[in-house]
Amino acid sequence: MSTYWPWWAGAVGLALVTINHTLITDRSLGVSAAWDRVLHWRRERRLERMDEEFTDDQALAEALAAATAEHFGTGTDASNVPQVPYGESQPLEADAESAASERPAATSLRPAPLVTQAALLMSIFLGGFIAAVTSGRFHLRYDMGPGFRNLVTADPTTMIAVLFVGGVLVGFGTRLAGGCSSGHGLSGCGRLRPVSIVATAVFFGTAVAVSFLLWKVI
Repeated sequence: MSTYWPWWAGAVGLALVTINHTLITDRSLGVSAAWDRVLHWRRERRLERMDEEFTDDQALAEALAAATAEHFGTGTDASNVPQVPYGESQPLEADAESAASERPAATSLRPAPLVTQAALLMSIFLGGFIAAVTSGRFHLRYDMGPGFRNLVTADPTTMIAVLFVGGVLVGFGTRLAGGCSSGHGLSGCGRLRPVSIVATAVFFGTAVAVSFLLWKVI
């Protein structure tokens, strides 16, 4: 293990990556969501083209007002806007403007551009490849190494089956939890989100229990 970075250097590096990503993009860092968006890039491109039509919040509000007026057959000026029902005297337009001023900008709620998600995934691959090559540890493997063979199985067919089932369960659990270990464990916990803290506790608790069973019991 002497050829690896010390644990604290890895922790500092991950913290800097997470903080910089949040400050630059104002979004959480996550790998599973990036994979989902890149794999469904045609759908994401259609959504991005639709979003480009309403990049300005004011233009979006005006378009919605015009569509509402056209649907209900009313004018867009304040004199033709119906009053709020149940006896309230404040116009609907004023309510909409007040709500719009209180909520965050729509542009900040949109997902990150698809190209940045693809760049994130490529950077993870290239970073790992460069680190393995420069350290002299890069070589192609067709199994999970001696540790997996000793603890789980050495049979190639069983190994493939176990990894396949495990990958399906990880993917299902990731989407069910609304994020992976990077999204919840790094970004979510860094932002003190309760759901991320609970999800991360479940991740690590399950990993500790399974490791204990494999190492001490099985």
